[in-house]
Amino acid sequence: MRSPKEFDRVLTLSAAGRNNCEISRLTGIPRSTVSAWLNGRAPRFGIDRTRGGACLRCGSLRHPFPHLIPFQYAYLLGLYLGDGCLLRHPRGVYRLHVFLDAAYPVIAAECEAAMTLVMPASRASCQRHPQCNMLGVVSYSTHWPHLFPQHARGRKHERKIALEPWQERIVERHPGRLLRGLIHSDGCRVANRIRHPKKTYVYPRYFFSNRSLDIQRIFCDACDRLGVAWRQDRRWNVSIARAEAVAIMDRHVGPKR
Repeated sequence: MRSPKEFDRVLTLSAAGRNNCEISRLTGIPRSTVSAWLNGRAPRFGIDRTRGGACLRCGSLRHPFPHLIPFQYAYLLGLYLGDGCLLRHPRGVYRLHVFLDAAYPVIAAECEAAMTLVMPASRASCQRHPQCNMLGVVSYSTHWPHLFPQHARGRKHERKIALEPWQERIVERHPGRLLRGLIHSDGCRVANRIRHPKKTYVYPRYFFSNRSLDIQRIFCDACDRLGVAWRQDRRWNVSIARAEAVAIMDRHVGPKR
């Protein structure tokens, strides 16, 4: 049975530009399994969905809620802050819905795996929008608002967004995972071109774009923790262009796939 660490390593090697054969040789995982993971079929990791545990907020033992896996939660938090929302259903059930570009099936697979690991009592699924080029990764639980207390009425950029102390502690331990989630949802890695009369210079650059100044601050604080130099490009955009800063981001994020 494969472990979350093996899945995370496969995604990291793929983001670094390794092909399926190289990843298989480096990890010992069959090439067919690597190919399946990188084409959107996320593993379930053999999670026991019947085990009990207390919810962080309500302490209920009736509904299973395991101890959080911090590095997966930090990634899912970044996705939620960028392109996620909670929708209320009957009997107090909430649907966590993260909207992703269908051009990046690997990101959708990683998102689905993170949801499954954070809330194993509920099965996450990935659904393609019937009209738009978009994937929706969803999971249902009564406990999602306890894990994402930033949920409230109104758009995120029209209200205050602040992390609670327990979330801050997780982000302090895993700032790279938070940045990975934020870039996967509301960011990009591009090839910046500067043209001169005799030569064109090309270098990689990261952008993060969000209309919420609070979420921008959370992104920039995580960059500061990793020693990543950033600057405000425009009102809604944060740019990372220095070579040493891009190298750090490449270790934690890499190109979107």
